[in-house]
This record gives sequence, structure tokens and C-alpha cells, in this order.
Amino acid sequence: MIELLKAILFGIVEGVTEWLPISSTGHLILLNEFITLNVSDEFQSMFDVVIQLGAILAVIVLFFYKLNPFASQKSPEAKKHTWQLWFKVLVAILPSGIVGILLDDWMDAHLHNGIVVAIALIVYGVAFILVERMNAGRKPRIRDVHQIDYRTAFQIGLFQCLSLIPGTSRSGSTILGAILLGVGRGAGAEFSFFMAIPTMLGASAIKMLKFLTSGVSATGTEIGVLIVGCVVSFLVSMVVIKGLMEYVRKHSFSVFGLYRIILGTVVLIYFLFIRH
Repeated sequence: MIELLKAILFGIVEGVTEWLPISSTGHLILLNEFITLNVSDEFQSMFDVVIQLGAILAVIVLFFYKLNPFASQKSPEAKKHTWQLWFKVLVAILPSGIVGILLDDWMDAHLHNGIVVAIALIVYGVAFILVERMNAGRKPRIRDVHQIDYRTAFQIGLFQCLSLIPGTSRSGSTILGAILLGVGRGAGAEFSFFMAIPTMLGASAIKMLKFLTSGVSATGTEIGVLIVGCVVSFLVSMVVIKGLMEYVRKHSFSVFGLYRIILGTVVLIYFLFIRH
């Protein structure tokens, strides 16, 4: 029961931080510092990624009509635009997919630690504030997700490569990149959410495959922990995504930049002066 309660907490953290530009991976690494699941190291490595499946399902449910090219209510032209949107998403995920596959083990060994997370939180927190100030009063050239062309999609995908560093934030790097490329916050956030579907499915598949081939089998408790974590992250993500889409229509991301700077500073102090 204690482990399931911990899984609920992990699910809440994942559901909140996956979509806000504050880094879900970074928060999960930090949470592991204070609340440890009674699971094998192999399972923990897999769990931290596969818990994202619940969050992915929330995107699919909320945007099902927009993402479904087979919807009978759509005109042939609308179906064509939906297919084009999916092709742009696939183009966008290519850079991070290639880099992630090639460097996955190296990044796990060298970058998944508190110091890296803290620095990334601070650096990209400052970046968010600076970009928002630079773009104050500037009208975006792209206001709808369907207006994003293949070149812009690929460039947004290059920004997603930055999110491979823990603490950066996948949604943060892609939305920030989209804003710099002249995409409105609303359209950039939507495209970032859509990119998450194949990106996180691929990352989860890789982690699950590594776990299954590691020779370590999951216990009943571990399976329960994974299921509970995914279900909770799905439910929380449903609420957070709706709230974020409403928020970005009226507000900037500067508040998230400030949060990142404060949290990153606290984490840096903890790991440099307290933990050791």
C-alpha cells in the first residue's frame, strides 16, 4: 500500500510537470532523492519514462477529433490537413529521435543527476524570461497549428533535442523554440503536445525493451506501481493540459521561468552544500 501511495505521488508530479515547461524528468529525479520506490534499479529507470504513457493518453483523448484523419465529420480537405499535421509531427521528432537513440545510455550515466537538473532549470528559466521580453508586443506569424510548415516543424524538432538534458523540459524547449520561430504560444503549445505522442511512445518502448532484455523480472508490486502511476498521470494531465491551453491564450511563460530559476537555485544549493 505504501508503494502504491508513492506511485500516486509520482503520477501527480508527472501529470503536472510533463506539460508545464518546468521539466518532468528533472522533477522525477529530484523526487527520487526524497521518496524512493522499493523497486529494482532497472525497473526505476523504466518507470520514470513509461509513466509518461498516461500523460500521452490524455493528449490523445483531449485532441482526438483534431488528430483523427478518419473522422467522418471531417471534409476531404480537413482530413488532408490532418494527415499533413501528422507528417509535420513526424518530421519534427526525427532529430531528437536519432540523438536520443544514439546517446540514451550515455545520458543516463552522465546527465541524470541533481546538479545537471539544477543548472538546466536555471538556464532555461532565464531563457524563458528573455524570450518573452524580446517578443513582447511582437505579433506571431503563425497562429494556428495547421499553418506550421515542414521547415518550421523540423526547426522546432531541433529545439526538442535540448530536452534530452534532464531539467530542460520537452514542452519548454519546443514551445520556446516555436515562439522564437514566430509561432504563437497557443499553436506552439498544441504542436508540442502532438509531438509528445510519438516521442514519448518511442522513448517508452525503448525503456521497456531494455527492461525486458535486462533479465530482471517485475514483481507484482512493481506492476501495480506502474499501473497506478500511469492512471494518475493520465487523470492529472487531463486537468493540466486544459488549464495550460487556457493560460497561454492570455499570459506569458515568464512565471514558469521565474519558478525554474528559484527551484534550480534551491536544488543547486542542496546538492552542493547540504547533500554531501
